[in-house]
Amino acid sequence: MSKAPYDSFNLGDHVGDDEAAVEANRGRLAAGIGLTPDRLVWMEQVHGRTVATVDGPRGEPLEATDAVVTKQGGLGLVVLTADCVPVLLGDEQAGVVGAVHAGRVGARVGVVVEALKAMMALGADLERIEVLLGPAVCGECYEVPVEMQRDVEKHLPGSASKSRKGTPALDLRAGLWNQLASAGVGKIGVDPRCTFEEKDLFSHRRQAPTGRLASVIWVDA
Repeated sequence: MSKAPYDSFNLGDHVGDDEAAVEANRGRLAAGIGLTPDRLVWMEQVHGRTVATVDGPRGEPLEATDAVVTKQGGLGLVVLTADCVPVLLGDEQAGVVGAVHAGRVGARVGVVVEALKAMMALGADLERIEVLLGPAVCGECYEVPVEMQRDVEKHLPGSASKSRKGTPALDLRAGLWNQLASAGVGKIGVDPRCTFEEKDLFSHRRQAPTGRLASVIWVDA
């Protein structure tokens, strides 16, 4: 059990939390979804667009990786976030799943598109892929400089928004939804929760240092 400011269920091992507490939390996560801790696949997230394809457990986090895909049953693909967008993708018929860390930089450079390509290489079909965009900072809370907003909007159309103060902002989930729909993905769900507003969710923008949420997807073994 992690203590403040990471309380109580921090899953990130790189944010200054006690290592034993993080390990215990990860064990609780695995047990809660019916897997053993060694079947969870973690990433060393760096805000890039590198995608890893895995076919078995990994003893260490995938180095410099922001998306992971598999068709191996019983592997939990984990993405950690605290304002960035966790993207979970699955083609049930093909038995292919993916997990993506889509922050501003990664979303801008197309990490989700690269994950779709990797899934199709494993036999997934765009028309069958279902996507969930998880909790993230919303477009009314993600205030950015106007130059940054324009740059991201250029590469990720639909992401430009206004904050509650009327200043330039970004809605990455809106941009990603538009990108996925344009790519041919027809089933896109959005968890509407804003990490900045929801006090029971970790938010780096609201309070740093802080913990990390985990979003997990897997194929039943």
